[in-house]
Amino acid sequence: MTVIDPRAAYGALEGRELIEVMAKDVFPGRIAVTSSFGAESAVLLDLVAQVDPDLPVIFLDTGELFDETLEYRYQLERKLGLTNVVVVRPTDEDLKAAQDLWRTDADRCCELRKVWPLARAVAPYSALIDGRKRGHSLERQTISTVEQAGLVTKISPLANWSEDAIETAFKLRGLPRHPLVEQGYRSIGCWPCTRPTKPGEQARAGRWAGSAKSECGIHTLNFGTDGAGI
Repeated sequence: MTVIDPRAAYGALEGRELIEVMAKDVFPGRIAVTSSFGAESAVLLDLVAQVDPDLPVIFLDTGELFDETLEYRYQLERKLGLTNVVVVRPTDEDLKAAQDLWRTDADRCCELRKVWPLARAVAPYSALIDGRKRGHSLERQTISTVEQAGLVTKISPLANWSEDAIETAFKLRGLPRHPLVEQGYRSIGCWPCTRPTKPGEQARAGRWAGSAKSECGIHTLNFGTDGAGI
């Protein structure tokens, strides 16, 4: 029996075509979408809904999200007809430990509020679809549409899409905008660690501004190894 490497076989695909082949042919019943319901999330979720509106969409509610993000989630869910949005939250114990930790140890805060809750939630899946793009930051300039992270295949259908392509998709599909976009927020996470971006800055420059931190850790997990994904 020949074992197909998804990266080699499907790495040249993108957008809806990549989602469709991965969801229906390669990982049927073993694939989920992770979404922050942030500034550009509508584009990916619209493609997902066109392929299969019942695909699991995992939404991580950290307990520190903007109210606008929580409302936007409901808006997109209704607009796109998504039928399987799974809300994941930290445990009560972790929330207590993370109370004001964002002030002193942002890495540990993200670990408690994001990394471990998500790792537990995605454990049943063999593949995860996300909305990462190369243009988001320097750290993301080398991501591929299909990558391996431990035992999980990570699929980024929009990795090669430019800001213009994203904008075109919003307009052509009549997609609603996140309410904070008009206030200058181009990447939206937890409210204590997110600010609007300035002209000329990359999209994620408003995340953990003033620190060396640029990722929360959920996209650097090697799922199923070293305790991750349990």
